[in-house]
Amino acid sequence: MFIRKNPTRSGRRAGAMLLGLSVLLIAASSAYAQTAKPPTPPPLDPPPSNGAKPDSSMPDFGSRESEMRASLALKAEKKQYDENLERAREASQLATQLLETYEAKQLFSSEDDKKLERLEKLTKRIRNEAGGSESKADVKDIPNAMTTAIKRLAELADDLRKLVEKTPRHVISAAVIDQANKLIGLVQHVRDLTR
Repeated sequence: MFIRKNPTRSGRRAGAMLLGLSVLLIAASSAYAQTAKPPTPPPLDPPPSNGAKPDSSMPDFGSRESEMRASLALKAEKKQYDENLERAREASQLATQLLETYEAKQLFSSEDDKKLERLEKLTKRIRNEAGGSESKADVKDIPNAMTTAIKRLAELADDLRKLVEKTPRHVISAAVIDQANKLIGLVQHVRDLTR
């Protein structure tokens, strides 16, 4: 005994299930499509009508104002570099004058003490411009004899001048800093000897 079901009834059920699943699938895909869109960026602000730049943090390449700023910055850097070169030349001249004076008189006057002080200030400024900082000058092989110390002072000042002249203005030179530290230490030693 085998009972056979009505084929039309089971066909209707399968059709209804298939219809329900397809409606559910369409609804899910349309809901996903609505939430998956990326957010649109906010609209850009129109440029102000008074001629001012909308955002001063963004450079305006090619404008006369930015070109003028760049030109002024380059001129200021060049001026600083030229002043540093002049300091190095003056330091070398002072050291040479001190050597000549000491060789002639075998002692220093108050004017020579002022020159030593000026030489030390110039050398510190050169060191600071080269990227160095205040530090204890560690000079080895400091001569004890005054004549030898003054000769060495003139040599170090001239070497410092040459290094500053060779160094480009955008470079931090460890050699200039080291040479300046040596010269500062020697100047301080000579000043102690003259007291």
